[in-house]
Amino acid sequence: MKVLITGAAGFIGSFVTERLLDDGFEIVGLDNFDPFYPPEVKRANLRKVGKNPRFRLVEGDFRDRALVETVFTEDDLDAVIHLGARAGVRPSLEQAPLYVDVNLDGTINILEACRHHGVSKMLFASSSSVYGERSAPFDKGKRAFSEEDKVDRPISPYAATKKAGELLCYTYCHLFGIDITCLRFFTVYGPRQRPEMAIHAFTRSIDEGKPIEVYGDGSALRDFTYISDIVSGICAALEKCRGYHIYNLGGGDPVELREVIARIEKELDKEAVKHYLPREPGDVSNTYADVSRARQEIGYRSQVSIAEGIRRFVLWYKENS
Repeated sequence: MKVLITGAAGFIGSFVTERLLDDGFEIVGLDNFDPFYPPEVKRANLRKVGKNPRFRLVEGDFRDRALVETVFTEDDLDAVIHLGARAGVRPSLEQAPLYVDVNLDGTINILEACRHHGVSKMLFASSSSVYGERSAPFDKGKRAFSEEDKVDRPISPYAATKKAGELLCYTYCHLFGIDITCLRFFTVYGPRQRPEMAIHAFTRSIDEGKPIEVYGDGSALRDFTYISDIVSGICAALEKCRGYHIYNLGGGDPVELREVIARIEKELDKEAVKHYLPREPGDVSNTYADVSRARQEIGYRSQVSIAEGIRRFVLWYKENS
């Protein structure tokens, strides 16, 4: 089976590429090595797979229609895993047109190519941000974010583009019979995490004795999900991709930000210098994934606790800093 992975050099994409190659797939990786964070970091992500004869890297932008057409023409693809996107809630407030350009116009290029080249399976990387703002505290089992919830009030341009992407995917499934599964990722972390994301940024600053920026009072809840659980969920969704579906992929056990900071302090054996700032527009207070549908329909299981995940991440950080 040959699969195109957009964003193949990124945090999630590089791990999915490795896993599918290990499982015997052929992979075409498409990545433009955007300088949103250092391109050399992303090139390092592909070091393990770079010489694999079943992997082909295409450097380019999926907004480039001619390039996308060439890729789909040259490779007899069976499926697409569309992970490439302009990420980040806060930057999207200042760069909304860019987020629409990448996340919507780029996604349309991929969908159109699937349509015209007979590629019948696609996974689309969505986000927990589509759920918008929810009140706390949570009553577990009743207040978790469900795929059945209304998600028509996103509070950032990034979230809006992800919801719009889901709608485009539904339309192409309905009109053209493409099997598409949208995966709503909840706060993914682990080795190779983007350097500006919370756990990576906190770990680096605490280790270097620099203040960490905490938006709010540290009570915000996040459903942190370790990278290996996300990869397993993606692989399961690819195997079971039929019709149109949306699945939450999360840890199912939200924790407060201050607990995460405390666990990083413990693993580093260093105390954080905290600089508290007001909550920023676009940031949600809480996330909490109801993963019962993914568990029942694709066999998804979250295996790595936040304690174990942070231990693994800090170990990776020490070995690579």
